[in-house]
Amino acid sequence: MLSRFADHLGDLLLPLRDYRPFPPACDRPAWEALPAQLRQEQVARGEQALGHSWAPLPATLFMEFSRTGNRSHYERASFERRTALAALVVAECCQGAGRFCDDIANGGWAICEESFWGVPAHYEPGRPREMLPTVERPIIDLFAGETAGLLAWTDYLVGDSLDRVSPVLRRRLQAEMRRRILDPFLERTDFWWMGLDYDRPVNNWNPWCTSNCLAAALLLERRPARRRQAVAKALVILDRFLGGYHPDGGCDEGTSYWNRAGGSLFDCLEQLYWASGGKINLYSEPLVAEIGRFLCRAHIAGDWYVNFADGGARLRIPANLVFRYGRRIGDTGLAGLGAGAWREHSREEMVAADPLLRRLPALFGQAELAAATEGPPYLRDVWLDGIQVMAAREHAGTPAGLYLAAKGGHNGESHNHNDVGQFLVYLDGEPVLVDAGVETYTARTFGPERYQIWTMQSAYHNLPTVDGLGQQEGEQFRASQVAYQASDTRAELSLELAAAYPPQAGLASWQRTLALERGADPQVTVSDRWQLRRDPSELALNLITPHQPAPLAPGQVRLGRARLEYPAELDLQVEPLPLSDPRLQSVWGEHLFRLRFLARVPARTGAWTLRLRPQP
Repeated sequence: MLSRFADHLGDLLLPLRDYRPFPPACDRPAWEALPAQLRQEQVARGEQALGHSWAPLPATLFMEFSRTGNRSHYERASFERRTALAALVVAECCQGAGRFCDDIANGGWAICEESFWGVPAHYEPGRPREMLPTVERPIIDLFAGETAGLLAWTDYLVGDSLDRVSPVLRRRLQAEMRRRILDPFLERTDFWWMGLDYDRPVNNWNPWCTSNCLAAALLLERRPARRRQAVAKALVILDRFLGGYHPDGGCDEGTSYWNRAGGSLFDCLEQLYWASGGKINLYSEPLVAEIGRFLCRAHIAGDWYVNFADGGARLRIPANLVFRYGRRIGDTGLAGLGAGAWREHSREEMVAADPLLRRLPALFGQAELAAATEGPPYLRDVWLDGIQVMAAREHAGTPAGLYLAAKGGHNGESHNHNDVGQFLVYLDGEPVLVDAGVETYTARTFGPERYQIWTMQSAYHNLPTVDGLGQQEGEQFRASQVAYQASDTRAELSLELAAAYPPQAGLASWQRTLALERGADPQVTVSDRWQLRRDPSELALNLITPHQPAPLAPGQVRLGRARLEYPAELDLQVEPLPLSDPRLQSVWGEHLFRLRFLARVPARTGAWTLRLRPQP
């Protein structure tokens, strides 16, 4: 798809001297044309970083990940440096008086002095020790890439001002960029995220790393042939990413990762568009459009999104990027999703944390976004057959009423949980039955103990267990006989779950049907029918909810403003799930609850149906 441009880059790419995607700081009229309030906000943020201490990153802090599994302490210290530098750079651009340059010099120098620009958790997975980063052989992980993007934009925006501080600064920065980023990107093909030397599927690392390597090449590489070579390689790498997608554009990594999957793909496409004067343009390609639309298809209401796989149920989407993506592909719904998020949250909040690659178009495009009147589309029916995800709501165009999302797929998806057959229910835009999400990442999250973490286990999803046995990880554990249908009165997903469970669970068949009934009596139904190869001692259906259940009548409990009805042959046990992890607490508060519906007489064959309705 993109590789077709590789042989024509000499004619397509603007030369380095003509590549001006945004005004550098020395272009005072362009920066002073921004609204005064917007510039003042950015200067105030930069002022908070004046005199930044650039706290050291000692070896013992780096080693904490391998010693205890904690990755957040090092990352916090590393990211604080980069956040401060970005704030200083934008403030200098907005003010243009040289006031921030010494601190920018200190920040850039401190980062150049770091032994490794990435983070300790991102050594190449599964690679031998000789492939770990060294001075002689640096690797490019996500945050080495992010550092490269930050320093490339720093050089582009305020390089002339840094030269007045000392010409040594830029020479050092550019030398480090060549050694750590440009040379490895051009010379190596064995970074797994490139998709060049390995059969393993690529994921969000591919466009995320590539977006920053592209920035480094387009903004800093002064040799035209090497600049074209880097862009040509980026085109091949991005084609590996696009080749892993189904035509429906569904992101099997989950909605949280769209920001750095589809969103970073857009970052790459924008840079190619800018660097070619619009000649490299993939926005009319159906797959590119469908990848963007995934975010609308996973949107429930407000900040709530479908959160299968790793990620939180509440997202602050990159509003400006989503708006621009929608405008590029001509999709008013996607543009409206971004515009709605922008209106819901303050402008400063939505811009301040963005990397410079996203912050610059947000600053210079804020007038267009502020004038936008579109809102979220609230799609009525969604079916992504490639990743086997459905969603349905009572009425299009509004979050009011019942909402159902469900998935098939398999248990070897990127960032997966063991969750084939999982479903979510919301009512009037608020959660009723949920997916807990994922805790703060540690060494366990991506190590051999991943599926010992409770949030990864099917027993802590809205799924059955047989004699305490849940689903197993691996691509072979999957849904079968998947069928979806939707009409004005009903949306339904049916699937066979037996193959998602290990053989010792003894499932000959477990057929699940999930449906949203529209009309005079709206309801969500969960129907399971099973056949086992042996007599079970326990059959349980597990449901996760943020609401403390309140009994209403035999076989009925209240969950928030919804009523859950269950068969008389099931006994209900309520298990509080105290939450101590900050990532989970930020979404759900102090508790979730697991409802365990236990068959009073476990049988080899049987069926049950649960119904969820609005509570009058």
